[in-house]
Amino acid sequence: MSGSTDGPVLEIPRGDLLRSRVVSDVGTTLSAALDRELTGYATIVPQETLLLAGDARGVLTFEGGVPVLAYNTVTDSGGPDALAELAVPGPYRVELHAVGAEALRAAHEEEALRVPPAAAATELADDPDLAERTREAAPADRLADEESEEADAVSAFLADDDRIAAIREQARAEARERATEWGLDDALADAGTGSTADADSNADDAGSPDADRPERF
Repeated sequence: MSGSTDGPVLEIPRGDLLRSRVVSDVGTTLSAALDRELTGYATIVPQETLLLAGDARGVLTFEGGVPVLAYNTVTDSGGPDALAELAVPGPYRVELHAVGAEALRAAHEEEALRVPPAAAATELADDPDLAERTREAAPADRLADEESEEADAVSAFLADDDRIAAIREQARAEARERATEWGLDDALADAGTGSTADADSNADDAGSPDADRPERF
């Protein structure tokens, strides 16, 4: 595996092939790696990539069965971006390889390629139970990394005023639609500028600088 010409060149030896098969769910591979406490890597190739010349050919490394880094060998994307590109419908051609921990050390030091321990189970397999099992097996310092990334994601979301406004508007539209379905239009009309208008006003106020406090969400 190698990085882009502008980034680091990462070498991972082939290692010992443990299994090679087509699976409908990447969770099968992630669970096998976790059960084996695998130190090594998996190659993940969605079958649509083979048929349609797609752009997702992934490498996911493990230490003690817990995913460490993700990389897309086609796009040169790493970390969470690589996982997002691999999160396409299956089936997938997967291979599991065992590699010595020392051979992976240099690659695992590349922060830009690392993923939170449970991210693969969540993004690729949509399996909350597997995600929780993976967290339980992860070292404490890896869990701290995951908490930091989740906090960054929340901060980024709260800083996205347009996205928050769009979610509020969607919620209001859905409420109006439900009111129409349930025959509540007259009740809302009778409320006039009362409780409904006040609720909208409060929602708008929540987006102001003075009221935009995370603890309110």
